[in-house]
Amino acid sequence: MLEVDGGSIAAEWSTLVDPQTPIPPAIQALTGITDAMVAGAPRFAELAEGLHERLAGRVFVAHNARFDYGFLRQEFGRAGLEFEAKTLCTVKLSRRLYREYPRHNLDSVIARHGLRCDSRHRALGDARAVWEFLRAAAEERGTDALAEAALDLARMPSLPAHLERAAIDAIPEAPGVYLLYGEQGALLYVGKSLAMRSRVLSHFAADQRSPRARELARDVRTIEWQRSCGELGALLAEAALVKRLRPAFNRMLRAPEAPCGFALEGARLRIERLEDCDAQGRERLHGLFRSRRSALAALRGLADAERLCLQSLGFGEGAVRRGACFRHQIRRCAGLCAGRESVQAHQARLAAALARLETLRWPWRGPIGVVETDAARAATEVHVIDRWCWLGSARSDAEVAQLVESGARPRFDLDHYRLLSRHLGKGRARVVELRRCT
Repeated sequence: MLEVDGGSIAAEWSTLVDPQTPIPPAIQALTGITDAMVAGAPRFAELAEGLHERLAGRVFVAHNARFDYGFLRQEFGRAGLEFEAKTLCTVKLSRRLYREYPRHNLDSVIARHGLRCDSRHRALGDARAVWEFLRAAAEERGTDALAEAALDLARMPSLPAHLERAAIDAIPEAPGVYLLYGEQGALLYVGKSLAMRSRVLSHFAADQRSPRARELARDVRTIEWQRSCGELGALLAEAALVKRLRPAFNRMLRAPEAPCGFALEGARLRIERLEDCDAQGRERLHGLFRSRRSALAALRGLADAERLCLQSLGFGEGAVRRGACFRHQIRRCAGLCAGRESVQAHQARLAAALARLETLRWPWRGPIGVVETDAARAATEVHVIDRWCWLGSARSDAEVAQLVESGARPRFDLDHYRLLSRHLGKGRARVVELRRCT
């Protein structure tokens, strides 16, 4: 930590902290800090009072300040101390002053300004880089422009008069979903975040740009929240709540869907809705589309690329006629309909085109549990998934068994599938295979 007074560094302070939990290998590789290095280091609770005094009355400056500020608030709270400060996020400051650049992470800022950072990903080294960025920005953009932007960004979020600060402070700086309600209990918005309190506060920030965002902030009367053990739980819950409750300000995830794919029968295709298929039938489909319209658009693109005959496949305006189709006349069809090529050659190109489409093949023998752990609460959540369908989340073995043994046919949800395939595709999820009782 750097303490800056009057435009110059007044003091530097740093220490290792015992996190009281093993440091993940990825974090050790990133920071160079090992379990051996923090063995015997003080716990945060032992440092809290002195650090609280150092920060009192100061503007808290950090790159991605919302994350660091939320972490400090949470840890101070555990130590029985209230912490509140004006913050200045240098990510936002960089975006404000250097709009012509697309990237504003600390590595990009260091490279852009030619800054020196001897200990990247270590607290003191990164703090020095942030200070050097502020000095470079003052020289390049002028002290007046820097001061104006910093003062604007450092303003505390202004809560509406009808929202109590205690209601915000009660929201944990943890993963989960939150629900914003307006007058007479009307649900306005459902959101998710890995740091819920900071995300909720961002809705009331002074620099909200869009009229819709300002309208939402003005209309909020009450806030509810549901904590999860990790990011996946928050994402799944958000998608389910938005579809079920249809909040007024949520545009994404609300659109009615009729996901479908292509079924190949002999030489012809048909569009099959996923809700009409069982689990094995879904795996035989080619492609995954949100609607029949999007499936047809994709098919036209494939047909153009491979010179397929839509008429012969059962689609297009001339699907019921015989003889050369219109697409053949304009040279977009290789001529199966006109006897210019064999069925076998056409089928080979069709198979190659379908092979490029997304499929729903399930790589496990049965249902699985995706495990997320909240180390801060020593809590664990198991998301039960079967054939890409989310059956629910459980906090105990009994709840897991109940979800697995439920006889109800799970409904396929395209948004849940997208979330699950991305999360599991990263290869970092903790997955356990589950068995049904026979």
